Amino acid sequence: MLLALVVTAPALGLVVASGGEAEAHGTPMKPGSRTFLCWQDGLTDTGEIKPVNPACKAAQQVSGTTPFYNWFSVLRSDGAGRTRGFVPDGELCSGGNTNFTGFNTPSSDWPLTHLTSGATVDFSYNAWAAHPGWFYVYITKDGFDPTKPLTWNDMEEQPFLSVDHPPLNGSPGTVEANYSWSGKLPEGKDGRHIIYMVWQRSDSQETFYSCSDVVFDGGNGEVTGIKQPGNPTEPVPGTCTATRKTTGSWNGGYQSEVTVTNTGDVPMLGWMVDWTLPSGQKVESLWSGNATYSGQNVMVHNTDWNGELDQGESTTFGYTVEGSGGDPATTYPCRVG
Repeated sequence: MLLALVVTAPALGLVVASGGEAEAHGTPMKPGSRTFLCWQDGLTDTGEIKPVNPACKAAQQVSGTTPFYNWFSVLRSDGAGRTRGFVPDGELCSGGNTNFTGFNTPSSDWPLTHLTSGATVDFSYNAWAAHPGWFYVYITKDGFDPTKPLTWNDMEEQPFLSVDHPPLNGSPGTVEANYSWSGKLPEGKDGRHIIYMVWQRSDSQETFYSCSDVVFDGGNGEVTGIKQPGNPTEPVPGTCTATRKTTGSWNGGYQSEVTVTNTGDVPMLGWMVDWTLPSGQKVESLWSGNATYSGQNVMVHNTDWNGELDQGESTTFGYTVEGSGGDPATTYPCRVG
């Protein structure tokens, strides 16, 4: 990986900047977050979730299996990069998202990544969807106790690493796709800690939060506490479809309705639909979805109220377009997320 700029700033720790546009919608894989490692721990050959790790099993008892299939969706659509004073004490690992409450449970049993204090390591963050943004990496203070609720007073005030638009590797929407960067871990850390990552989109208020349980014991990234450590190549969770129809047209424009359906065999907490508008057209208005635009490319995420779909369930969003020619497409790409 080529880094265009590496700057050490005493107040903020290491700041890494890279050329190009970052794309993000996911969770840390190195060091793995609770949701990612518990998904690995619980996923069976039949696609069912049956956690083996005691903390992952406890999270399932509180929140069910849906968060395991949606391990990349620990987000707040209204986050705007906020941390202290926004995410409540005791809810840092869920970001205050009630779908992931079980992952806040204090425990010394969570899957662990073994690290060496002061070492330079490779970080990896799953890239499930395409959006620009920044990553801020915090760590707990000395004396952190994993058996007590995690509060903001347990966290160091400033991130030890800040990453500005890191490069994307692979194709978004897969487990293997990721942003990767190198950074130095804090000096003088020993024993159990939590590495807390905040990913802030620059094109919307949507913000992602995650807890990665680590132990500073001279390790080199080894993972313990899951049945298949270091193997993030299981089938991706869930599938969806998006079908489009024209519901009205006029001279110089038209209106469309898109139906999103959960066609997989597991519940999902969110969806993303993207397409390219015909040349000369632009979206004039859109409802029941959150859209981002890049030239003729449109990506629509669910709103807070229409993202959760059980197997076979559907929802719709609509939009109007300014420009002639209509749209011959009857289906759009759809991804769970």
